[in-house]
Amino acid sequence: MEKIASFTVDHLRLVPGVYVSRIDQAGGNPITTFDLRMTSPNDEPVMNTAEVHTIEHLAATFLRNHAEYADKTIYFGPMGCRTGFYLILAGSYESKDIVPLLKEMYRFMADFEGEVPGASAKDCGNYLDMNLPMAKYLSKKYLTEVLENITEEQLHYPS
Repeated sequence: MEKIASFTVDHLRLVPGVYVSRIDQAGGNPITTFDLRMTSPNDEPVMNTAEVHTIEHLAATFLRNHAEYADKTIYFGPMGCRTGFYLILAGSYESKDIVPLLKEMYRFMADFEGEVPGASAKDCGNYLDMNLPMAKYLSKKYLTEVLENITEEQLHYPS
């Protein structure tokens, strides 16, 4: 079998950033998959499932309620390696196009107070596996260390 595209990225040189993973066509319309890499692969500790789950709930809620991106949001969810998330949007985008959206979203998560949306037995299949304090910490870290001063290196996969 051929390697899929995401397995051809040099994870030894990949740094936290915002990357276009791929642009596909669905029904003749482009959809862009973004790699929101929050930790340095094979270098930093991965995120634990509780904070990943919490970020997933907060980000999905934020995106699906966003004035401009609600109807463009197809998917937001974790990478299996727990070093980041995938965001899939309807349309064709470059990484730099969504940095303002991501700043807004990660600020929302870093500042979030109260009950995590959907964190109940009725709404979620594993509602007890949540860690809001760590989700807020990791969101603030990504916001301040990556998004607020993002560089070209953090917008394009290493070649």
